[in-house]
Amino acid sequence: MIVVCGEALVDFTPARCAGGPGYVPRAGGSPCNVAVALGRLEVPAAFLGRLSTDAFGRLLRGHLAASGVDLRYVREGPEPTALAFVHATGAGEPEFAFYGTGSADRMLRPEDLPAAFPSEVSALHFGSLSLVLEPAASTLGGLLRREHGERVICLDPNVRPSLIDDRDAYRRELEDWIRHADVVKVSRADLSWLYPGDPIDVVAARWQERGPAIVAVTLGARGARARGLGGWVDAPSVSVRVRDTVGAGDAFTAGLLAHLYRTGRLARDALRRLPADDLARALGYANRVAAFTCARAGADPPRRGELGDI
Repeated sequence: MIVVCGEALVDFTPARCAGGPGYVPRAGGSPCNVAVALGRLEVPAAFLGRLSTDAFGRLLRGHLAASGVDLRYVREGPEPTALAFVHATGAGEPEFAFYGTGSADRMLRPEDLPAAFPSEVSALHFGSLSLVLEPAASTLGGLLRREHGERVICLDPNVRPSLIDDRDAYRRELEDWIRHADVVKVSRADLSWLYPGDPIDVVAARWQERGPAIVAVTLGARGARARGLGGWVDAPSVSVRVRDTVGAGDAFTAGLLAHLYRTGRLARDALRRLPADDLARALGYANRVAAFTCARAGADPPRRGELGDI
């Protein structure tokens, strides 16, 4: 089982309403999206996070459950659900406006965490807002460090600059998390914001030297490339008619983890012995999952049957 840790929130995505512009509420939040995509790909997955008892919280719970996600690690509270309004920029990366002061997702505290995970949990995934906004950030940062060495740790910073007050401080914290990770997924946009002017390959290689077995970089229409212990591999994108790119990076992460899980590679030792050809196949599958998501409105990843077998 893969336990996905972090926030679930509601994305309001653009739509035409009564002849004018409007928004449609959809389940979102990067970790929630990853958990949903894993569940739909029929990989045993659980979500660890705090949901509101309000109507939006019930929407999120139902969405996770309908996608086959185990909810045993979900905690609930009366705080409101965080909301995000999605704005298309025409530049490939959507713009998000977040409304989450005092929201349920960020109120996750150490006492909400399990004292230990059963042996069936082979990996934990972390990322996005939940590693920035307190007190959830300290709670999950502590869990990441606690579980390092016990099971595979996957990390996707999914950077949201509007929520980061001090880029240098955030970068220092991120580099510490990377030392505790086995698989890191990051976008070209993330790296460009974190290290302005630094070549992407140089940064990814520097990150890998800190400890991860794999650093994967998504490149939008150019596909993805990853650095494993055998060097760089590339996988082209899959051509689709793009509806929007919301959740595409999360779908990629889920596809990568799903492929590694199904091929028996989602273990710390196996990741460090992963041949370049196998890593390239995993990237290719991840790109397919992301492409299906781009062809739909909002974060709506495909089910396993839509993709065919690995």
